[in-house]
Amino acid sequence: MWISDRWKDYEVLDTSSGEKLERWGSYILVRPDPQVIWNTRREHPGWKNYDARYARSASGGGHWTEHRLPEHWQIRYDTLTFNVKPMNFKHTGIFPEQAANWDFIRTKILEAGRPVSVLNLFAYTGAATLAAASAGASVCHVDAAKGMVSWAKENARSSGLESAPIRWIVDDCGKFVEREIRRGHRYDAVIMDPPSYGRGPNGEIWKLEQNLYPFLELVRQVLSDDPLFFIINSYTTGLAPSVLHYLLGTVVGSRFGGECESQELGLPVTQSGLTLPCGAAGRWNSR
Repeated sequence: MWISDRWKDYEVLDTSSGEKLERWGSYILVRPDPQVIWNTRREHPGWKNYDARYARSASGGGHWTEHRLPEHWQIRYDTLTFNVKPMNFKHTGIFPEQAANWDFIRTKILEAGRPVSVLNLFAYTGAATLAAASAGASVCHVDAAKGMVSWAKENARSSGLESAPIRWIVDDCGKFVEREIRRGHRYDAVIMDPPSYGRGPNGEIWKLEQNLYPFLELVRQVLSDDPLFFIINSYTTGLAPSVLHYLLGTVVGSRFGGECESQELGLPVTQSGLTLPCGAAGRWNSR
């Protein structure tokens, strides 16, 4: 398991009965987590003294209760600063377990000893984009949601990277890649964080199980002749790390050699000492 254990501004304090107790900077949140199927005693004082809780609705969805949070606030990871806020569907704008990938991205770029161009697809609020840019890479950041790209730009400004060589693109990822192929644009690294299900700005439908493999074959065509790495993340329950390993080996490794690895992503839990699983990731790298 790849564990994100270098955080100072974020912490999973405890887990029980389908929920996790988290510290985001100086604020304590309770959010649902489908992996937490155990029912242990809630001894941590944060369970009785939190700032907000996301409550699931029996009819689907949910809402924030006992809301004592500012409109937004900041947390830091290493040299990066992120603006977080409570959103619909329990999210805050950052997935802390991804820090293990951010460290990998920075290390690979810093050790490359050459200019590196990165394509970040389904790029959300830009944490991986900023990790790559902070290591000196030029980055193309693509997401279909205009609001998420605006949020990513805010994170870049907060991290002192507003002048970094980042292209901010609001577009359907598939259509953008098709245009990049026609333009002859190539990238040394690709990061993608595809949703299980989504719609593009013009109603394009994305279903992970149906679209991921052909999409990978498409994206392979924008890799440079000497690519550095390729990362795929998946939050889909049931899509095992070994599936991502096989996909990357079949689509990328078969052409460029290198090595593939895949693991669950995890976050340490302070109260119990266990590691909370948080989805899967696969990495191809050129060694």
